[in-house]
Amino acid sequence: MAFARVNGVVLHYEDRGDASRPALVFANSLGTDFRIWDAVVALLGDSFRFVRYDKRGHGLSEATPAPYAMDDHVGDLESLLDHLGVKACAVIGLSVGGVIAQGLASRRPDLVKAMVLMDTAHKIGTAEMWNQRIDGVTANGIASLADAIMVRWFTPAYRSPDNADFVGYTAMLTRTTVDGYAGTCAALRDTDYTEQTKTLTLPVLAIVGDQDGSTPPDLVRSTADLIRGAQFRIIPDAGHLPCIEQPQAVANLLHNFLRETRFAT
Repeated sequence: MAFARVNGVVLHYEDRGDASRPALVFANSLGTDFRIWDAVVALLGDSFRFVRYDKRGHGLSEATPAPYAMDDHVGDLESLLDHLGVKACAVIGLSVGGVIAQGLASRRPDLVKAMVLMDTAHKIGTAEMWNQRIDGVTANGIASLADAIMVRWFTPAYRSPDNADFVGYTAMLTRTTVDGYAGTCAALRDTDYTEQTKTLTLPVLAIVGDQDGSTPPDLVRSTADLIRGAQFRIIPDAGHLPCIEQPQAVANLLHNFLRETRFAT
């Protein structure tokens, strides 16, 4: 385990692989930690430097008091990459991780050279929706919302008590800190990156599971449409977390995109 105090918070991270190789940076979704990328990273082999981290309030990272701003999350990742000496990278962001990626690419075009937006958007949800989520978590805990969240995260075929992985990912969600979850909900509530994302000029691949209940395909497509030249792909038989349900399909799309954009050889 590795930890660093950056931007006023202690973050848990993993920095693996040859530092001279192209750096892939993974930003995970609300209510998860960086282990959701395990299978995809394993499938990508040893051609990259892999940087994964738990955003504030998630996994083993410090949970500062809620609420958070998206600038907090963007600043955390920016500071971590500066701390690690990453000079150029491709950022793969899932859900709120994709919002963080958009913010970082807008703030630091010198740092972010390619971007994969997975099951995310320039604006996610409404203020009313996020406020209801915050109130529910604060009053009754994350477990009270877990069943509804799992429906949006995973396909019916995956959501079985007999599926040990499903049980494990449910536990990952419910063990997220209330400050981390509610704080990040507030950051999502207050973020609309429509205008910033329109100005991006880097290579972008947008990916979405065909059964995503949180950021459906049409929403993800609308974000890709904001960025000139962005590619858009739908992954069959996947919900909000294709990296878990369909890691091989995700790895294939990443590999092809990075090779096409000459980020990787």
